[in-house]
Amino acid sequence: MKCDLMRFDLSTPKGRRRANHDLLWRDHGFLRIWFQNIHWISDEMVRSNQPSPRQIAHWAERGIKTIINLRGGTTSGFHALEREACERHGIKLVNFTVKSRDVHPAEVIFAARDLFENIEYPALMHCKSGADRAGFMAALYMHFRKNERIEVAAQQLSLKYLHVRQGKTGMLDFFFQGYLDYAQENPISFADWVRDVYDPPAVKDAFMASWLGNTLVDKVLRRE
Repeated sequence: MKCDLMRFDLSTPKGRRRANHDLLWRDHGFLRIWFQNIHWISDEMVRSNQPSPRQIAHWAERGIKTIINLRGGTTSGFHALEREACERHGIKLVNFTVKSRDVHPAEVIFAARDLFENIEYPALMHCKSGADRAGFMAALYMHFRKNERIEVAAQQLSLKYLHVRQGKTGMLDFFFQGYLDYAQENPISFADWVRDVYDPPAVKDAFMASWLGNTLVDKVLRRE
């Protein structure tokens, strides 16, 4: 990790060139110059894809106080540039890593709830594309912070935001649907379900069995 941080040392011309190259090419930042998957989901929260330093300056001008990085990558060039830009413009950068193709333990769900109660708003949260991880966290935000029902909050995971549930990223939808299916027969709050009922390995196994079965039928056997 120390070696990676030194590789993107922004205090040296070489390190800055490497960081910019990492952002533009390895991380596909050149595509986000023209396309930004930006959506205000409330008067205090916006979701987006990875912002560039120039875009962070723009968000600072619009009053953003906190940026939540959902993708990790803290030893990458893009993160070094994001960290520098946030420091320069007085924005608090919070790293809260979630996954796009896996289940999350209950501790992560409740940590997200606590995060939304303790950050300074207005805030922006982002992953790489703004579709999956941002959608998952946006759903949790809408439920925990804005008191939306899960069936409404989970609409943050939709094609409108470029989320495709037919792939492995559908595991995020499957998680919320697991609660809705259980609550239909056993009235229970989402938080209580996560704490007392939710079994991450079982949810993952059930999704993979369903996903692999659909793939076999639709792709291998070419069902019409």
